[in-house]
Amino acid sequence: MSLALATGMADLGRTLREGGIPVALGDEIDAARVLARLPGADREEARSALRIALKIRRGDWALFDALLDAVLSRTDPNPVGPRPTASVDGRRSGRTATGARAEVEVEASEAAGEGSSPGYSPAALLRSKPFEACTASDLAAMESVLARLAARLATRRSRRLVPSRGRGVADLRRSLRRALSTGGEMLAFARRTRAVEETRLVFLVDTSGSMEANARFLLAFVLALGRTARSTEVFAFNTELVRLTGRLGAGGIAGTLERLAASVPDWSGGTRIGDCLARFVAEHHHRVDARTVVVVLSDGLDRGEPADLAEAMRAIAGRARRLLWLNPLLGDPRYEPTARGMAAALPFVDALLPAHDLASLEALVPRLSA
Repeated sequence: MSLALATGMADLGRTLREGGIPVALGDEIDAARVLARLPGADREEARSALRIALKIRRGDWALFDALLDAVLSRTDPNPVGPRPTASVDGRRSGRTATGARAEVEVEASEAAGEGSSPGYSPAALLRSKPFEACTASDLAAMESVLARLAARLATRRSRRLVPSRGRGVADLRRSLRRALSTGGEMLAFARRTRAVEETRLVFLVDTSGSMEANARFLLAFVLALGRTARSTEVFAFNTELVRLTGRLGAGGIAGTLERLAASVPDWSGGTRIGDCLARFVAEHHHRVDARTVVVVLSDGLDRGEPADLAEAMRAIAGRARRLLWLNPLLGDPRYEPTARGMAAALPFVDALLPAHDLASLEALVPRLSA
């Protein structure tokens, strides 16, 4: 059994436990041995093997699939470029060599007792680094963090209780009904557990020139969500509106972003937010209902008529469960939403939120399913 396989399985086991699926250490060892005997298996065959080896209950299959996809998305399947690395303890697997090198060096110096000043966490620094100051290597290092954020949303538990074959609170009514078939003997309690919340999301991402420094990082976040939260629609807009949902595909985020940039007309060009959102209302209104959270990612710098933007926002707000606007400019404490476009949209949004670094995106996740 290779070290990479062992650490990868440790990462999966930890993720499953954090997501509410109990997995024993012995099951992880069995699963790793099974995968070692299936070197030529495709992804679906390996998925089925893992379900069996890890003893995943049928009722947890959907949750297991989401968590497994989140773990798999932390690694770059593209053989070109930096390769994923894994730490010996298996707790930070899936980082690229570029993104992991600084953290490894810091941990090594701390272990050797170098210096008397407190150590720092590169991951924490990355969370607070403005997107406009980030590099391509930072984007690669963020990929695993974004996957964890997406998994957190995809496995968020609702207040609604559903029947469960495993853990959960006792369901006395169903237990009594079940006991009728055994002559009144209650052999085991029926149980209920909190259902996994599946939020329907629609993202409208501004890819105009004024958003160039932020658009790629915001799209990377949206891509991670789209791969885990399956009921997700993604649109890009500038002077035109383009539906990206069917173009997301598999593979590393950096490569996907390059393909999207090449396929979106007028990328980093002008912007007509009102016209684009009006087109969304006219052509894609059926994708928004009372269960949908619509998120607009834009700085609100619009060259069109404010009245057109206000009318489109009114229509979207009237159909959606919630309408959020993420503005990277809010990272500057001096910013005020006084630009014509932002001022026109503001009366119709449920919340105007910052989106200038990873920390602001982490704060967004609970709002997407609240």
